[in-house]
Amino acid sequence: MEHTSRPWWRVLAVLALLGLFASACGGDDDPEAEGPEGSIETGTEGTVAEVDEITPGGKIIVGLESETNEWSPASGQFASGGWTVALTFYDPLITIDAEGEFKPFLAESMEPNEDLTEWTLTLREGVLFHDGTPLDAETLKWNFDTLHFADGVRNQGALKTAGVTGMEVVDDLTVKYVLSEPNAAFPDQLRSYAGLPVSQVAYEADPVGFSEHPVGTGPFVFQEWRRDDRLIVTKNENYWMKGADGQQLPYLDEIEFRPIPDDEARVNSLASDDIQVLQTLRGTSVKRVRALIDEGGFAGNLYVGNESSITVINTLVPPLDDVRIRRALAFANDQEAMATVRDDDGLVPPSTGFFSSDSPWYSEDAVSEYPAGPDPDAARALVEEYMNDAKRSDGKPVGDPVTINYQCQPDPSLLEGAQLLQGLWGDVGIELNLEQVDQSTMITNVVGSPDTETPYLGNFQLTCFRAGGGEGDPLTALQSFFGPVPTSSGNFTNFTSPEIDEALDTLRTRADFAERYAAVETISRIAAQNVPVVWNVGTPTMIGYRDDVVGIPDWTLPDGSMGQGTPGARARFHETFLAQ
Repeated sequence: MEHTSRPWWRVLAVLALLGLFASACGGDDDPEAEGPEGSIETGTEGTVAEVDEITPGGKIIVGLESETNEWSPASGQFASGGWTVALTFYDPLITIDAEGEFKPFLAESMEPNEDLTEWTLTLREGVLFHDGTPLDAETLKWNFDTLHFADGVRNQGALKTAGVTGMEVVDDLTVKYVLSEPNAAFPDQLRSYAGLPVSQVAYEADPVGFSEHPVGTGPFVFQEWRRDDRLIVTKNENYWMKGADGQQLPYLDEIEFRPIPDDEARVNSLASDDIQVLQTLRGTSVKRVRALIDEGGFAGNLYVGNESSITVINTLVPPLDDVRIRRALAFANDQEAMATVRDDDGLVPPSTGFFSSDSPWYSEDAVSEYPAGPDPDAARALVEEYMNDAKRSDGKPVGDPVTINYQCQPDPSLLEGAQLLQGLWGDVGIELNLEQVDQSTMITNVVGSPDTETPYLGNFQLTCFRAGGGEGDPLTALQSFFGPVPTSSGNFTNFTSPEIDEALDTLRTRADFAERYAAVETISRIAAQNVPVVWNVGTPTMIGYRDDVVGIPDWTLPDGSMGQGTPGARARFHETFLAQ
């Protein structure tokens, strides 16, 4: 059975003024504990609701699309596979439910003050790290001060961009995040790296080695990591969360994660039962998993959201600092051809901006200004105009060809896409030099270093990537994408605009949907006109699994509401079990 999911986007900002985080202990007396109507997950076979009795135990092996560089939330770069692994041994303070609402997870509650400049978070009582030490306010404060807000650490930039100035301990289980300005989307920060508490005792015992031996509060305990081979986690016998049946979670005894970068090999491993679960973000593999499902014995969860395949443009590097070349790249692109080459045809629509057409933040007027192709004549005219400009930014003589380097991973579908662009852009006068780099190197090149003359400038011109408006509040994704270059490691394109900065300020300080929508529309319009990225097509993401592996799409939160499923092929395994 295949579960097909599209995000049900909700207006998040207005919730902040309503005290959006009431206590979320869960419990049998909660009439809403069965989960929200209209859950994004559909389908009926292979769900927890169909199982009369859950028998704990067993092991599954999960095939991942890539390896992760390290496991500290202070410095690790968690791609899709990295988050899937990290959320076994770490719990997030905050998450998002199936309706798109912020909900406490490891936290018990979180509430803002009236003007959204202070956010008070209360932890659950009795939560222990895997080394037996308690999670309390002082430990959370140490995490904040040492790992996330100290000078020079990676996460400080994101927190400062969100307006955070510090954290105060209120009592044994309560802290207060203090902001310099209102921020309706602040809880999004605690869904990410800064919201994954680690054991202070374990970290201080071995600060260097912690990234290879993580200790969190999650449902599974880290056991072993052989880089590029396997990572093993085992059941946390002291986990704080219980399932709907009253049994202590997690149900599984062990999970083994194997990085299998080759998508074909990963699907073959699922078909032969070498692995029982896989993740993929490639249309070819999604279709192959669908074929396995049709044959019987397998199930899957297809999730399509705001994320798209894109070409990231480094707008500070000639000739890409000239909008004429960026618009030419977009005009020359053929999205239908790209979908076919990537084997995404029939799965996802073309993209023209950060938000899909079913998102409340989508603006048809804004995306209509994007120079969508294929229009080779318009592209060729812009390239010729640039080539014949005596002041062209690349410093070459008038009439010399435009040459650009393009980095991409050595994945067959990605390389075919890059070769398509090489041909399309070559036809309009842009010579493309293709460079193959592995995923971790590519991420490092795109993010850049704080030590360069322009911090986080990056080491690339063009690169294949995935991006979009995200699953949460639009401010979180957009303020990173367009923040000041020296302090925004997520601003891969290095594109900035005073008008965008003003719109971001509106998103931070306003809770009215109409005002916030207008701000998002402004950002979408400017991005469409200036082309900091070339949009391709939406990203089909799938978790495929043997059909006796139950509970992957329909995991729940502590209050009993449905989780968000498998966005971006990220899975949660705290309620996964093997059907008998």
